[in-house]
Amino acid sequence: MSEQLPLSARVGEPVEPPLPRHPDVAVWRTATPADIDAIHAVMVAAEKIDHPTWTSPREEVADTFDLPHIDPSRDTIIGWHADGRPVAFGSAFLHPAREGTLTVHLFGAVLPELWRRGIGTQVQRWLVARALQQLAEVAPTLPALFGRGEWEANLKVYADEVNLGIPRLAEQAGFAPERWFTSMLRDLAGEEAEAVPTLAAPDGMRVVEYTHDRDEDARLARNDAFRDHWGSLPSAPETWAKFVGGEFFRADLSRLVLDADGAIAAFCLASVNEDDWESLGASNAYIDLIGVVRAHRRRGLAPLAISGTLQAIADAGLEKAVLDVDTASPTGAHTLYEGLGFRATERSVAFVRHV
Repeated sequence: MSEQLPLSARVGEPVEPPLPRHPDVAVWRTATPADIDAIHAVMVAAEKIDHPTWTSPREEVADTFDLPHIDPSRDTIIGWHADGRPVAFGSAFLHPAREGTLTVHLFGAVLPELWRRGIGTQVQRWLVARALQQLAEVAPTLPALFGRGEWEANLKVYADEVNLGIPRLAEQAGFAPERWFTSMLRDLAGEEAEAVPTLAAPDGMRVVEYTHDRDEDARLARNDAFRDHWGSLPSAPETWAKFVGGEFFRADLSRLVLDADGAIAAFCLASVNEDDWESLGASNAYIDLIGVVRAHRRRGLAPLAISGTLQAIADAGLEKAVLDVDTASPTGAHTLYEGLGFRATERSVAFVRHV
């Protein structure tokens, strides 16, 4: 591969990937909305082993059937056992952003009782082939990046560090580990829980509860804050609407820091999925996004926003707060969270294949 070649030359012509074949899977086909529960069932069964402290909600699967940049009839496959059980699935989703880098996220799962029989290998081969087809299809439509070189493209797979299967499959398919992430937890209840610090806002700044009339402002603030974060691409309006309009997002726990003009300078956005409470062993809220727009960095706004959300979570009677952080974040987020009482628990890794 040469980065000087245009993307169309690097990926070639689009090639329709053949469906997998495996003796333990009677039928492979692409997905329909009727398969949402089947896909979720396979996902949850695998997650109980791969990362038992949290569970992906059904709504996360359902959303993929309702976003304009995803075509499940081409982007997702599902495998069925002869007895009618769903046993495997795989999805390859090309991010809708078109700003110099294209990213295809690959993920899938196999029922644990059928692990180590080669089904995952077949799913992975299809995923890579579908991802390359997606890139080949979009390459001719991309504008020239005048003075900025050629379009970059990559495929990404994420896995918890304790997961041995996904890294093995990823490396066999030409992926390499590129970035590590840490899950962190903070106690908000119990004798050992530290009080949430009360922080003073800088002059001209104020902390407010999130309200939905700021949805679009918050999306734009998020995109600005994450422009220089590894692997981050702009959040599209449709995807953002699914997030802030979803049943798990908690505006009452989320906080915005506003400047003197009322513009969003920082944010801390949280959600609650009660299905995770049993697996974690405590009621909790997940902090999805923390960011400071670039014009307001280095003013202590991130801890200000986080402390506001932590106090709201504690006031709601929830026992813990959970978040994930890039261990090499350019903002030094890992150290920031430790200073606010979070402790590291689990790690995950991003495997990347550059095209």
